[in-house]
Amino acid sequence: MRSSTATATTATADKAAPPPCRGRFAPSPNGLLHKGSLLAAVASWLDARARRGSWLVRIEDLDTPRVVPGAADAMLATLAAFGMESGEPVLYQSTRRQAYREALSALAEAGLAYRCTCSRGERAGPRCRCRDHPRPAGGEAAWRLKLDDTPITFEDAIQGPQCYLPAQIGDPVLFRKDGIAAYQLAVVVDDAFQGITDVVRGADLLESTAWQVAIGRALGLAEPRWAHVPVLTEPGGAKLAKSRRSLPLEGLDAPATLAGILQFLGIAVPPELKAAPVSDMLHWSVQHWRPENIRGVRAIALAD
Repeated sequence: MRSSTATATTATADKAAPPPCRGRFAPSPNGLLHKGSLLAAVASWLDARARRGSWLVRIEDLDTPRVVPGAADAMLATLAAFGMESGEPVLYQSTRRQAYREALSALAEAGLAYRCTCSRGERAGPRCRCRDHPRPAGGEAAWRLKLDDTPITFEDAIQGPQCYLPAQIGDPVLFRKDGIAAYQLAVVVDDAFQGITDVVRGADLLESTAWQVAIGRALGLAEPRWAHVPVLTEPGGAKLAKSRRSLPLEGLDAPATLAGILQFLGIAVPPELKAAPVSDMLHWSVQHWRPENIRGVRAIALAD
């Protein structure tokens, strides 16, 4: 990504005093939490607590057509049932639309964003032709970040060094044609707003991380540390998702479910703790969180 930034960088931080760890879990309320989302939540919670940091919950409810009424409250109740609550008031992305518009304006003014009117069928490969052949203003259009040809690299604490070529992954969408801020922009703006220092989430988002790294650098924002844990899959390899047959967590045996999730994260819970309250099991696990135990693992298939 080019070195110019769309906003002025903040004052240099005291190198002797790094910011305290701040982690987060940011689900979308388009259904109930399942085991795959619980794994990401537990991993991010453990990582923050192991660093003596804080852990926040953010509800990513920008995609209003897909928001399920009551899902956000159900998610927060489920997290609480598994011993995890946000250390600060929950942030709802639907309250942050002006911040996303300001970020887009900064990128556009710096010449780093462009309007895109292409349909999927009109796009030739990952790159959009609108970036070099802009169309007349007016009508519906998405906005994209204009990447240069510099490889996007970052270090992942679990998956190791990562490198993505802009010509292969394409320019990320910043705003959709319907006027809703895209996930890639919103998550970067909100992580900076909340001072998030450590992002722990599923390995299926590695490519998204490359886009988010590019957006954050274009905006001149501090970059968090990254750690992408394995995703849980169906026996046949399909990712667990709210839209598939993945069962919600409500009604499951919470201690047994949590013990199984911890096992996937490389933490073997002793027999005497498996029947203990989930809060006891979770706090014991903080001392045994070792990201290197799942180094390089991107997916774990559930038993049939």
